[in-house]
Amino acid sequence: MKKVIVIIALIVAPMISGAQSIFDKFEDMPEVASVIVNQKMFSMIASIDVDMDDPEAQEYMDMVKKITGLKVFTTGDDKVSADMKATVTKYLKSSDLEELMRIKDGNQTVKFYVKEGKDENHVKELLMYVSGLKEMTKGQNIEINGKKREFETVLLSLTGDIDLRQVSKITNTMDIPGGEQLKKAGDKKKN
Repeated sequence: MKKVIVIIALIVAPMISGAQSIFDKFEDMPEVASVIVNQKMFSMIASIDVDMDDPEAQEYMDMVKKITGLKVFTTGDDKVSADMKATVTKYLKSSDLEELMRIKDGNQTVKFYVKEGKDENHVKELLMYVSGLKEMTKGQNIEINGKKREFETVLLSLTGDIDLRQVSKITNTMDIPGGEQLKKAGDKKKN
């Protein structure tokens, strides 16, 4: 009987741990600021009564209903930034993500990866990795929980049925780092 329980545990463990994101380890690090929005919150947002005469608001709500999760991690710590980079590299090797685009300007690099969705404008997952932001955020008055922050790295993961032409509206509405870069990715996918 004990052997059966151990075998079942060994079979079920990868399924349970697979439900956890490889990036969740960053959430509990004191050097990392994080925003985690789960499907339940997106469902609550989508249930808000909107003006049905406003097609843009209705389009936004329809898109929000299809999102299953949003995770954003930011850090100014060099060691954590290196860990984020290594984790992203490891994740890319084991996932079906393909590079959508990358932008390099001086030390700043923005990379977008996607997992194909139902058509060319939709993806199941969008991963954005931004590094080299310290020069840009240095000296700015960015405060989170009363602590002044400088950012070196931003890691964003968005899952669900995502319309790249609309995704920047979500990040801009929620004032999430990387919204402007996501708009560029959506524009790139349209072309």
